[in-house]
Order: sequence, then structure tokens, then C-alpha cells
Amino acid sequence: MSDKKDSLNTETAGMGRRRFLNSAAIVGLTAGVAACNDKPAAAPAASAPAAAPAAAHSDAAASIHLKPGELDTYYGLWSGGHNGDMRVLGLPSGREIHRIPCFVPDALVGWGITNESKAVMGTKADGSLRYTVADTHHTHASYKDGNYDGRYAWINDKINSRIARIRLDYFICDKITDLPNVQGFHGIFPDKADPVDPNINYTTRVFCGGEFGIPLPNNGKDANKPEAYRSVFSCVDAETMDVRWQVLIDGNCDLVATSYDGKLAATNQYNTENGIHYEDMMSAERDACLFFNVARIEEAVKAGKFKTYGDSKVPVVDGTHEANKDAKTALVAYVSVPKNPHGVNASPDGKYFICAGKLSPTATTIELTKVLDWFDGKMEKLDDAIVAEVEIGLGPLHTAFDGRGNAYTTLFLDSQMVKWNIEKAIAFHKGDKNAKYVVDRLDVHYQPGHVNASQSETKAADGKYLAVGCKFSKDRFLPVGPLHPENEQLIDISGEKMVLLADHPVRGEPHDFIIFKRDLVKPKQVYDLDDSPLAIKDAKESGVFRNGKKVTVKLTSQAPAFSLREFTVKKGDEVTLILTNLDKIEDLTHGFALPKYNVQFVINPLETKSVTFVADKPGVFWAYCSTFCHALHLEMRTRMIVEA
Repeated sequence: MSDKKDSLNTETAGMGRRRFLNSAAIVGLTAGVAACNDKPAAAPAASAPAAAPAAAHSDAAASIHLKPGELDTYYGLWSGGHNGDMRVLGLPSGREIHRIPCFVPDALVGWGITNESKAVMGTKADGSLRYTVADTHHTHASYKDGNYDGRYAWINDKINSRIARIRLDYFICDKITDLPNVQGFHGIFPDKADPVDPNINYTTRVFCGGEFGIPLPNNGKDANKPEAYRSVFSCVDAETMDVRWQVLIDGNCDLVATSYDGKLAATNQYNTENGIHYEDMMSAERDACLFFNVARIEEAVKAGKFKTYGDSKVPVVDGTHEANKDAKTALVAYVSVPKNPHGVNASPDGKYFICAGKLSPTATTIELTKVLDWFDGKMEKLDDAIVAEVEIGLGPLHTAFDGRGNAYTTLFLDSQMVKWNIEKAIAFHKGDKNAKYVVDRLDVHYQPGHVNASQSETKAADGKYLAVGCKFSKDRFLPVGPLHPENEQLIDISGEKMVLLADHPVRGEPHDFIIFKRDLVKPKQVYDLDDSPLAIKDAKESGVFRNGKKVTVKLTSQAPAFSLREFTVKKGDEVTLILTNLDKIEDLTHGFALPKYNVQFVINPLETKSVTFVADKPGVFWAYCSTFCHALHLEMRTRMIVEA
């Protein structure tokens, strides 16, 4: 094959590849998208050419290559997909700094091995973990005054309907909550203020979308009655992590967004048909974006206007379409949007929610004051809250913002990012056909899904960088067999034109993420001994303490030695080993690995962890420091002697 034919950098090759990918995707999506053209379906007045190749923008590209020791400007919190964790990136470099285990065991730090992590993850009666798989999708952080406040972040597990909270002082998971009455827990978003008290201008709730309809209670009785299947929308207390309430709805929840005044939470909805097969889920030409009146829901719960299902005591109010027709008493508003939307996002100015069509080439702009007017009986037709519904391209999914009035939406089928102006789209929708709302298009590689920009869904959106997660990498990286990495790309959005800066391969399957300035979070470098009630504050407290067949071993680590040179237990003893790292120096981490007993964990400066196991194998077992800490690291050991 000639060099010319072999090249994948030419426009011809790129277009050929895009047509192939589009064709495959259109076949899968069937009726809804098949009617669209082979080209982006933007209105004639709105079309714009794809951006020029990024190679011409050397200054922008150079900004992502940091000098040794130079720190990134932003943190990025990424979902870890099936790894069940949260990734922490530095941006603009794209360097992965850390992984925070949540739902799935992690051998490095001992997550799922130590007693403390098991208590967070949840165990069965025999002490084993309830779940060892997860599917994390969405990650968001707590707010104050419309910006991130560095307290918490949250992430979901779609498979097992769990939500995890991350403490951003230590970058660790400290709580996991199971959502009752839910399967397919997908979107999450924290509130930004209290709907009633204006003095509470920070996050107190996290809203969670239940995707799959199930019988309630799901006890097998109505398994063959699909008409009885329902999804619920949940509210979790940000501090206690208890489920406050749920709302029974028609259709499936997808993503979630919240207003800046705390009054509204929303979810875009597909399958308002309540179908159980994919063709049924696509039969209607329009679905919905649901708006939840938070204050009214909490009033209804307080007044006892709710049900409970099965063993759950969580109050569930009726948010179905039939029960919410009267605007003045409605708990939920159903705004009609085009076919099978995938994504709802709040603009930084607090005015609009953008809901993308997926099986329609459109993005719908909904004005929040008009939704509130409907709830207050000031507006008769709820659909009047739609102030723009414009064509932007094929397969629109998720939207980010630059704080300058522009939205950036992923076009899955077009393998593009489209930049469009919200106010010009509103003008076009009102009839101004000269309003050119599409500003720019940029090819990405390939089939983009989630997108976010620096500070995007905050009042401090700064329009510097945009990251996009592409579901297919194809030929962008060295081949590693049939399972390809995904491709996360970084884009400069500081100018009129988008500039592609970098590719980053990533193990599948990550989803959503947020990007925020580094000064918004103040991580601690050393633990406080008082963080753990089990902390051993002096090496002299070390020893072996027996209570029948239950044995507690207390020891400390201080480079290059453990406080006990050896300890002896008997075969059959239930051993609880408690270890405190008494080193106070930043980054002086130790590990503790115990052969043949499935014990390995990391212990940070002044941190305490414990493990419990049965000493069922007699002999000598050399426990050693598994994290390099000192010139005498290899000599840092202790013996566990198990007497027969």
C-alpha cells in the first residue's frame, strides 16, 4: 500500500472513516436518526465549517507541556467506569495523579481489605463484601455561592444503585449509600442552595436519577406486568448520606441538573413510553425533561402524602404525569423535548437548562423562570418554557459552557464538537433567520460522549479548557489487541475557534467529569491522629492482647521499623491487627503486606488502619513494608508466628 493510501491524516481518509462510523451507529439507532442526512443537520443559517487542524496553534499546544516540578492549574475528577473508582487528573497536562477507590476493592491501598474500608463498602454476615463490581458514571462536587467549595464530591454506581461520597480534604471515600427502589442509578447532581432559606447557599442535597423501571415493590409478583414498572428520582442528604425522599415518575431518568437558587432539580427523560424493548423505547417522537419542585416535594413528605415500598422506609411521592396536571399543586413538571434526549446541563448564568436530543439533531433550551411561572400558575402552557429548539448536528449528547454565552455539545454520530451561542439560538428560534448560532465545529476522535469545560457548571465558568471523552480511539494509539483504550481529548476554547491540544488513552469505560481550579480545594498532606479512635499514639502501646480466641495486635510504623519485631498467635485465633503510622513527614507512606493471608494495605503519615483475619495456617510469616520508605526499606519487617 502506498504512503498516500496508508495515511490517516488526510481529509479524504477522515471523511471516509466518519461515514463508516456514522453508518454503523445509524443502523444501531434505527428509525430516529436514520431519517437525518449524512451531514450535520444544522439549519442552513447556522452551518459552519470544521475548524482547521490544531497543528497551526503551537502556542496553545505548548501550554499543556509542563516543566518538571510545575503544577497544573486545574483538578479534574473523572469517573473510573468499571474500575469502580474516581480518577484525579491534573489539567491541562492530563496527568493522572491519583485514583480514589469507592465501590470495588483496590489492592494498592487495601480498599476492601481493611476493616475501615469494609465498613464503608458494606459486608455480608460472613464479613465478605456485598459487591465487587461497579459501573461509575457521573461525578460532581459540592457548591457554595455557585462555585465548588472543596468539601465533597459524589459518584454513582449504576450497576448496584449506590452513591459514594468523597472527602476532598483527604481524597478518600467515606460513605456509600444504597438507593432503595432503584435499578440503573445513572445521573447525579448536588443542589447549589436551599429552595426556601436564602441563607443556605451551599450544597445540602444530592439528586439521583433512577433509570430502569421496575415493579414496586420488586418482589417478583408483578414481574410480568410491564405496565406496573416505574422509575424513581431520589434525594440524598449531603451530610448524613441518608435517602430523604423519592419521586415516582413516568419514563426513565438519564442525567440530572439543578438550578442555582435550589428551587428546581431536573432529569432528562427517555422512554416516556415505559417500553421494555428498545424499539418500544423509541416509538414516540418526543420525550421529556422533568423539573422537580423541591420545596413542594418536601412539603408533601412533611404532610405525609407519600407511600413506602417493601422493606424501605423512604417516603415516595407521586410524580407521575397523571397526578401532576394541575400546575398550582404539581410536584413535577414534564417539559416535552425531542426524541430520547441524553443530557441536561445548567448554564453558568443560571437562566437555562440545555437538553440534547440524541435521536434528534436538536438541542432544546429551557428557561427556568418560565418553569417556575408554570408552577405558580402564571403561564398556561408548559412548553412555552422552551425558548430555543435548534438543529446543531447528528447525535447530540452532552453540553458544556464557557461563561461567555456559548455552549459546547458533543455530536456522537458526527464525531464532532459543536460550539453554539445560546442567545443567538433563542433569536433564531423566535424567527431571526440571520442569527448564526453555530460558531464553530471541531472533529474529535471518535464518537464523543461526555464533555465538560473548566468550571463549566458554576458561576465561575472561565472558558479555558474543554475535555471530551471519545468512546472509540480506533487508530489513535498503538494497538493492544481487540480491546482498545478510549480517547480523552483536551481542547482550548479560549478563542473563537476550538483548538485540539492532546489525546490521552484511558482504560474503559469512564464517563462524566468536572474540572475546577486547584485553589478551590485544600488537601491535607498528613492525617490527624484523632481521625481514628483506634490510633496508637505511642509505640509503647504496642503489644498482643488476648480475649479468648480473639487477639488484638497493636503496632506502629516509623521508618525503618515496625514497633513489634515479632508477634505470636495461635492457630484458629481471630486476629485484629491495628497499625498506626507515626511518621509525620509528608509523603512518608508505609505499606503492610502479610504473606498467605491476603493482607496488603497502605498506611499514610499519622493514619490508622486495621484488618481482621483467622490465623488458620501455622508457621512463620514475614510481614513487610510494601511501600518504599527508607534506605532500609527492605529490612523493615516483622514476624507473625502462628503456633500449631
